[in-house]
Amino acid sequence: MAEEIALHLKISVSKAELRKFSDGEIFVEIKENVRGTDVFVVQPTCTPVNDHLMELVIMVDALRRASARRITAVVPYYGYARQDRKNAPRVPISAKVVAEMFMAVGVRRVLCMDLHAGQIQGFFNIPVDHLYAAPVILRHIKENFGDDVIMVSPDAGGVERTRAFAKRLNSGLAIIDKRRDKPNECEAMHVIGDVKGKTAILMDDMVDTAGTLCAGAKTLIENGAREVHACCSHPVLSGPAIERLRNSALKTLVVTNSIPLRGEALNCDKIKVLSVSNLLADAINRIHNEDSVSSLFV
Repeated sequence: MAEEIALHLKISVSKAELRKFSDGEIFVEIKENVRGTDVFVVQPTCTPVNDHLMELVIMVDALRRASARRITAVVPYYGYARQDRKNAPRVPISAKVVAEMFMAVGVRRVLCMDLHAGQIQGFFNIPVDHLYAAPVILRHIKENFGDDVIMVSPDAGGVERTRAFAKRLNSGLAIIDKRRDKPNECEAMHVIGDVKGKTAILMDDMVDTAGTLCAGAKTLIENGAREVHACCSHPVLSGPAIERLRNSALKTLVVTNSIPLRGEALNCDKIKVLSVSNLLADAINRIHNEDSVSSLFV
């Protein structure tokens, strides 16, 4: 992604050495002069989350000690975002902990995409530019699907996001009522809305173990949907996700390159990747030139 962003901006990716000691400790060395420069560090905090998180904060510390003028963390996928509130006794708000880490090491601005919860922006005491992959995904839907599309939220929490897509596509809206019995496991119950004979598109911010999407697809087919597709910004795809996708009623799963595909996901013919590098590059260019970024907040 960093190389695609650099290509769009007509610059080169800066040189840095990153390696691990035999005990797992991370070492970073910046290989060029950054004194007085505006630095953008591109790093999605995806699997392995803790390694990528430490790489980011250690690199930011190296840049700050090398006298960089301003350091912006470009985090297409914000790890720990699902732990954004205290919903049980004696549990952490890990999304806030990550924000504190960023600020403590010297990050002075954050550029991210499709946060799991928008209020995470409030965990920072520095500017946060929150982009959405909606323009890229909307373009794909308009180019590949007809007028019989209905947008479907896989749960009550995603209704606002799905409604925004339905409004821009001038399509119908449906909601899947589900019950989650255990973490990463859910049982789709019934559909609120008429999906009979229509192409249903499930919308979510991320796909992790794919349990929600696959159960939702099955429920939609049982309720008369002609076919089911899914669109998610972040392809976490952990655990049994790929096996579930292959055996599911989903025709396709459209994701962005906010997280690089790995392992079996690379060979899954149901997954289609859309690039958001140009969108991030435009935001970086505007931030560097002190221009407005608000037109990118679709």
